[in-house]
Amino acid sequence: MKRTGILGLGKYLPANILTNADLERMVNTSDEWITTRTGIKQRRIAADNEATSDMAVKAAKSALKSAGLEPKDIDLIIVATITPDMFFPSTACLLQHKLGAGRVAAFDISVACSGYVYGLTIADQFIKSGFCKHALVVSAEKLSGVTDWEDRSTCVLFGDGAGAAVLGQVETGGILGAALGADGSKGDLLQLPAGGSRMPASIKTVENKLHTIKMEGNVLFKHAVKIMADAALAVTEPLGLKGDDIDIIIPHQANIRILNALAKRMGVNPEEKVYLNIEKYGNMSAASSAVALTEAVEEGRIKKGDIILMDAFGGGLTWGALVIEW
Repeated sequence: MKRTGILGLGKYLPANILTNADLERMVNTSDEWITTRTGIKQRRIAADNEATSDMAVKAAKSALKSAGLEPKDIDLIIVATITPDMFFPSTACLLQHKLGAGRVAAFDISVACSGYVYGLTIADQFIKSGFCKHALVVSAEKLSGVTDWEDRSTCVLFGDGAGAAVLGQVETGGILGAALGADGSKGDLLQLPAGGSRMPASIKTVENKLHTIKMEGNVLFKHAVKIMADAALAVTEPLGLKGDDIDIIIPHQANIRILNALAKRMGVNPEEKVYLNIEKYGNMSAASSAVALTEAVEEGRIKKGDIILMDAFGGGLTWGALVIEW
């Protein structure tokens, strides 16, 4: 059986930059406090008239160009997002139309920050089974639209952006293995409470800011470090890979302290093997891993034959790890 590989990558970041200095004028915080606890210096914020699908289509076009393919060459579209344009139709269907991809299968997945790893893993199964030849996986988020800008514990964390990958069969390299998981019993640690069937939109839910992200950061931190380390082992051990065999780790860009703790658990030097861009973009949920992988390739941090470990953790709780030979 041939492997599935990444044929092209793309990204899109909104032009508007929100710095820590800007946040100092909005809430009771400081650049020092934010940087020390999160590693974030700035984040991108989408324009008011810029929806998730608008960012997704720009990242998708970039990935298609990188792969040397046209929209008509795509057989499957998967969009990972927790900030869709609307409940339905799916953002993937909106993206399909905007790209002019034809009447190919298209659907969204909602697994928060683990979305890119989940999306790549799902696409891998469709390609291996012969269902499709080329799949487009896009992770796009407009978290600024669901952020409480008066809550200093969360508003300093999030940003907007999109990343995309085109996948297809390859003779060598490609996806070597994946591990996915979830624990719904801890879903209340990171959630957006209102807007669904449990708590439909009302004047009260809007007044109480229940349409914005709610997070129990300290508890989540402890779970994130352990689960990301466990996910990494779940995918590397069956492949017979050790820390020294991994050339680069592309983690979800959640918090610098989480990423440093993950590197310590895995016994690797974070400066040498862990790719970071959290300083520039903050936490973009599903888009973080997608943009990080794209930029690592653009910067020459990844070369042919390298073994890449992608590792993510998000609300749900969800997690996923993926090993790719470039």
